[in-house]
Amino acid sequence: GDKAFAQFLTDEIQEEKKIQKHKSLPKVSGGWELEVHGTEAKLVRKIAGEKITVTFNINNSIPPSAEEEDTQEQQKPDEQEPELTSTPNFVVEVIKDDTKQTLVLDCHFPEDEIGHEGEEESDIFTIREVSFQPTGETDWKDTNYTLNTDSLDWALYDHLMDFLADRGVDNTFADELVELSTALEHQEYIKFLEDLKSFVKCQ
Repeated sequence: GDKAFAQFLTDEIQEEKKIQKHKSLPKVSGGWELEVHGTEAKLVRKIAGEKITVTFNINNSIPPSAEEEDTQEQQKPDEQEPELTSTPNFVVEVIKDDTKQTLVLDCHFPEDEIGHEGEEESDIFTIREVSFQPTGETDWKDTNYTLNTDSLDWALYDHLMDFLADRGVDNTFADELVELSTALEHQEYIKFLEDLKSFVKCQ
């Protein structure tokens, strides 16, 4: 059984490498520097007196509609599988040099928005929560007030979106983040298959 499993994985890895769009991770325009630690990626950008970091994790970032693997067994081999897109939640932190606080904005891609490119007006990501956290603390405190945007005055919400756009976090950025995340997810998936193959073959 393990032999067949290893053989299946070998074929699968070859297939995945064939459809891999990016051999190296795509860059995000606008002077963002990328750091990757396993499945977590961090984009950092410094502008006058501020440091902006955007963090996301590719785990569980493929929307559920794309994960209907069972139906693909019945496909004819020459049919193109739908491309999987990774749309992770991402956290934007804005740190001003002269304050001890960090403004944290929790953003996500609404599932029904993806693919509505015709609607120029709509933003492809939304802000879900906003809070202040002490700068430099890794553990955020639940005791800090967190503003949930569900019931927020739309004018304030628009200002928050503009605030992000002024710092380079806009639709173009979000598109590039999806592309980066998708490439990273695929890269990690191939690595996982390779590790699994080594594990299965290990006697």
